[in-house]
Amino acid sequence: MASAAIRVLGADVLAPYARDRGPAHDGPNDDRDGAAGTADQALVRAALAAYPPGADASEVSVWSYRGLVAAARAFLPADAAGRPPEPPAATDWAATDAWPRLAHRASQLASLSLPGVDTPLAGCLAERTDDLARGFVRAVRRRDWLQAAGLGRWLAGLPDVPDSLGLDSGLVFVRQMSGDDPRVALHITAAARFYGRGS
Repeated sequence: MASAAIRVLGADVLAPYARDRGPAHDGPNDDRDGAAGTADQALVRAALAAYPPGADASEVSVWSYRGLVAAARAFLPADAAGRPPEPPAATDWAATDAWPRLAHRASQLASLSLPGVDTPLAGCLAERTDDLARGFVRAVRRRDWLQAAGLGRWLAGLPDVPDSLGLDSGLVFVRQMSGDDPRVALHITAAARFYGRGS
């Protein structure tokens, strides 16, 4: 059960390790070298071994897996020998997808928007900030709070977001309107905690 949950959460399972990389950091992060870090290494290693993407896995599934590997590499560096290699994953869709489909996929991969987690996908999405902003507005209008939260999280960490978007107030609005959806709360909290947006 724990391994499956970790695989679903992806890189976000290691989000506490990223707290010293965002503007809301209050002090040093020492967990990675202690007992907690050792336990986390074992759990992440087990999840990666138990649920690798299959040959017919979607790009979202492959990128989610890669994100967890990248987060482990960034935040659990002592565990390098126990991690599998990152499987190949295409980035062409991030450059060529029409903006509605791009917004849908990007929102599903919002866990990769973590300080210190370096993936080629983030660079590709940075080239399409305007399309992600368009997707954010569309998601809010459609009351798709989860998609809006995921896109808002990406936008919080990307450069050149247009001021006219009103991202900060938009994130607050999404949080208020989404009720008690924990997935929305996770993305909005990450945007505020790591990028200082929407708080």
